[in-house]
Amino acid sequence: MAEAAGDGDGCAAHGGATAADEVCPNARELALLHQWHALHTGVRRLNDGLLADVEQQAGLAPSSFQALLFLMTAPGQAAPMNQLSQALGFSTAGTTKVVDRLAEAGLVERRPSAADRRVIFTALTPDGARSVLAASCSLAGAVRTRVVEPLGEDVFASLAAAVGSLDPDPEDCG
Repeated sequence: MAEAAGDGDGCAAHGGATAADEVCPNARELALLHQWHALHTGVRRLNDGLLADVEQQAGLAPSSFQALLFLMTAPGQAAPMNQLSQALGFSTAGTTKVVDRLAEAGLVERRPSAADRRVIFTALTPDGARSVLAASCSLAGAVRTRVVEPLGEDVFASLAAAVGSLDPDPEDCG
């Protein structure tokens, strides 16, 4: 099927004029979507496996580890609950449940903001800092075994740089 002038993607819905009988998505776009699905699914499954390794080795559930890791890198190892919610991609209620579990375990504490008493910060405790450091070592080992060794350090570095360059908000730590 011949394509008329346009952006050449073969899909009229995206500005590429096509023959009247061409279906969108066409075979080329379906192949592209299949590749995207494989990438997305592969990364999600890899991440789930890495976090399962951390849970098995360090005893931290994935959501707990992700919260502690975010706090470890936050200024003063503390952050307002809304920032933690955004970083985790959880609702306020979901984040509150994670923080409640971490506080009960003595890994975080809640602190009022010095500037605004309505704002509550979640902060790492010394035990929380030790736990997240140990879990981070587990994650680094799992990444090395599952990703770096099969790909090689140069390919991994290139892949990380390429995917990182696609981040629509590189300043957002979440």
